[in-house]
Amino acid sequence: MATTGPETKTALRQSSASELSIATAGNTLDVADTYSGERIVVVGGGAGGLELVVKLGRKFRRRDDIEVLLIDKNPTHIWKPLLHEVATGSMNSYHDEASYRMLANKHGFRFVLGRVEAVSLEKQTLTLAPVADGSGNEMMPERIVAYDTLAVSVGSHSNDFGITGVRQFSKQLDSREQAELFHADFASALHRVNSKRDSTSVLSVAIVGGGATGVELAADMHNVVSRLREYGFEHFSPDSLRVSIVEAAPGLLPRLPDRIGVSVKRELERIGVEVFVSTRVAEVTDNAVVTSDGESIPADISVWAAGVKAPAWLKASGFPVDGLGRVQVDADLTVKGYEHVFALGDCCYCQTKDGTEVPPRAQAAHQMASVTARNIIAKQKGKSSKAFVYRDFGSLVSLSKFSTIGNLMGNLVRGTVFVEGWVARLVYLSLYRMHQSAVHGPFSTLLIMLGDRIYKATRAQVKLH
Repeated sequence: MATTGPETKTALRQSSASELSIATAGNTLDVADTYSGERIVVVGGGAGGLELVVKLGRKFRRRDDIEVLLIDKNPTHIWKPLLHEVATGSMNSYHDEASYRMLANKHGFRFVLGRVEAVSLEKQTLTLAPVADGSGNEMMPERIVAYDTLAVSVGSHSNDFGITGVRQFSKQLDSREQAELFHADFASALHRVNSKRDSTSVLSVAIVGGGATGVELAADMHNVVSRLREYGFEHFSPDSLRVSIVEAAPGLLPRLPDRIGVSVKRELERIGVEVFVSTRVAEVTDNAVVTSDGESIPADISVWAAGVKAPAWLKASGFPVDGLGRVQVDADLTVKGYEHVFALGDCCYCQTKDGTEVPPRAQAAHQMASVTARNIIAKQKGKSSKAFVYRDFGSLVSLSKFSTIGNLMGNLVRGTVFVEGWVARLVYLSLYRMHQSAVHGPFSTLLIMLGDRIYKATRAQVKLH
């Protein structure tokens, strides 16, 4: 296992600071690398990373000899499963986002704005890329941050599989910025079709990928369109929207039980979504998705939600990775060969007891955050670490106002129970509240829920700007 003694760590910090002073020509260093205590760095403030840093911040906030640091390229957090609602306009991201700096002040950790572009596992340092504002002006220079314990939770992004036209013409929903770009195009297209005052005008949206993101986005677009007449779109009817889902697998939601995929397909087709299964994409153009059979599916807007892969800098930095670039870990979630480096969430490749991989879901990231926090605290006390055991409590898919479908299992019920309708919706909404409770605390979450009720009673149900 790779370890570093106290004297070596101090020398490396001094070396890193020296290298940085040359690279930045005297600019101020945002992170004090002269810090002499233990530094725990968490990279990525997603569902798992944020819950982890909150737990560690609360635990060590009164310790002067331990610093907990969160690094993220964005200043705020938004729960990734909600991004499809940001894309359609069902949710205003500025209402539901949480400031990392506010949370850092509340829970006792430090926040550094920056995008990690490389890690030296031998020197135990991270290199942060320069940060620019919206006009391209540099706000912060390149920085080097030393760590004693590192936890990587940088998520994943869409995998284009090298298919022609995907990067050029398709949109992704991997971040709030991408969701807002989709929303801007979607809202413009709604105005454009409505202004034609022609009942034959159609907005075509093709979604490649029949996973949770794809099916939830399709349903929520139809939800938005069903409300447009309330907001003055007199010439836009539900028939003016054509949404297609293209999935390479034999059914939708291929990672979930077949019964869920069948029910979701039936519900989507009922509301007007066209579903193509066992269909591979060969090319994406500016106005169509072309299948391997040569069929052209119209697409004024195309969305790529098929497959995932981890950020490329993980492999480039020397992390042991699988074929999708995900970091390979031991049973206690430490990176193979590095006992003071952890990986969790979607960027982590971890196997369950039966040899299958832990699925990239929010519940997995939540469980990994709890075990990682426990193991980091145990290491500080010289105690043994705990193996991660994934517990599948079921899966739920929200089809907006139309339905919620899924199954419950594990400790929640005996066996596996298929659920649909308002019961499933209630459980689905509780998952987000559990995340908020882990991040903000139970009392603050109650206040947030009250505020949400007031906010929803006074705002438009659909954002069209």
